[in-house]
Amino acid sequence: MKTLNKLSVLDYLQRQLAGTLSEFDTTHMKYPTAISQMLAIKIVAVSLGTATVEIPADAELHGNQQGTVHGGLMCELADAAIGTAHSTLINEGESFTSIELKINFFRPVMRSKLRATAKPIQSGRTITCYNCEIFRDDNKLVATVISTVMTLRGEQAVGR
Repeated sequence: MKTLNKLSVLDYLQRQLAGTLSEFDTTHMKYPTAISQMLAIKIVAVSLGTATVEIPADAELHGNQQGTVHGGLMCELADAAIGTAHSTLINEGESFTSIELKINFFRPVMRSKLRATAKPIQSGRTITCYNCEIFRDDNKLVATVISTVMTLRGEQAVGR
């Protein structure tokens, strides 16, 4: 009988991307996340503290009243990239939460594969600030996001 192989989030996600994840490999966080599965957000690159995710966005499915892709979908895409990036820094028994997110929109999206890349601007023991850029598949910048994430430890992390 084979036992579970407990991996860090970074090792787990890198193996997942490389196609080398075994049925016995596990990590302390849930991947893929339920929201990412529902929205078809895929992790395409990950390293320590950084992540890139993609979504096939289409105003027919994700549209607002103006007929363009809803800004909330882009916020979720950025939050997925930022959360994935931060999860690579989290140890078992720790958790994290977003405490601020600000987005600037630059151009509309009707139908495109959107790519969001999150990188830390400043990392501290408890507070980390991220920058995330979202590009259309024509490589034009759609939006930028700044988000602050707080790492939770001890009793603060219990049940999260």
